[in-house]
Amino acid sequence: MTGHDARSLSADALEALRRRAVAAVEAGVTRAEVARLFGVSRKTVGAWVAAYQRKGDEAFRPRRRGRRPGEQFALSAAQQAWVVRTIVDGPPEDCGLPQRLWTRQAIAELVRREFGILISSPTVSQYLARWGLVEERRLVEMRRSRVLSARPREPRSGNEWIADAEVLWLAWTRPHAPADPRGGPVAGRHNLLTGFRDHYGDVNLLLALSHRGMVFFRAQRGPFDSRQTDEFLTRLTDQFGRGLNVVVREWPVQHDDILRAWPEPRPGRLSVRFALD
Repeated sequence: MTGHDARSLSADALEALRRRAVAAVEAGVTRAEVARLFGVSRKTVGAWVAAYQRKGDEAFRPRRRGRRPGEQFALSAAQQAWVVRTIVDGPPEDCGLPQRLWTRQAIAELVRREFGILISSPTVSQYLARWGLVEERRLVEMRRSRVLSARPREPRSGNEWIADAEVLWLAWTRPHAPADPRGGPVAGRHNLLTGFRDHYGDVNLLLALSHRGMVFFRAQRGPFDSRQTDEFLTRLTDQFGRGLNVVVREWPVQHDDILRAWPEPRPGRLSVRFALD
């Protein structure tokens, strides 16, 4: 995609592209790398960053181009709080949705069904970033690990790399530390509760990223155990319906014991390896 191609995007797509590119630069990724990742020129990235520094969020909104019908609505704080609680409380099937794991599409379907509001996948990405669930910096770092992760190490019997299978990068994150009771639930800067006066607890997240940028995740209060991490892989293979090569990119050191006998061998269906540092 060139700068000209970027200008031909819809208003929503262009706004989302600008936000993601600036967020990546703010997270410490070089402008040259951001330009390569998002398919625009380095000069364009620089212009977006400069405009954001001058105007703030207003710089992201293309002028004289409205949203698509139905997307002019914004979720209220109460609606956003409900969506976050629903995500943390269980998988999509608990809400009657067909997806096995949470995705941008599943969240958009949930919002449409519950509130009658249409939101696009880029808009869902913005909400996920605002809530602190899925951070752009983490996705960029996971994408940059592709070359390192392409040659897995220390294969175990029954865990051989599957030829021509989908490759996914996996991270266990903890986007929100428990709130400091002395400062209230929204005291911290990097807090899942930013923008809300509600408390969701100690949220943990298992997240998988495909090479096409698709995100699949499961959230819950408190850490995952070995059964739950294995169930996440089962849901992931069920969602894709094909063999998967999973590369563990990020894992909390205090839960390394789970990795010693994880996962259950599934020859030809699932291979799990670890990214090279």
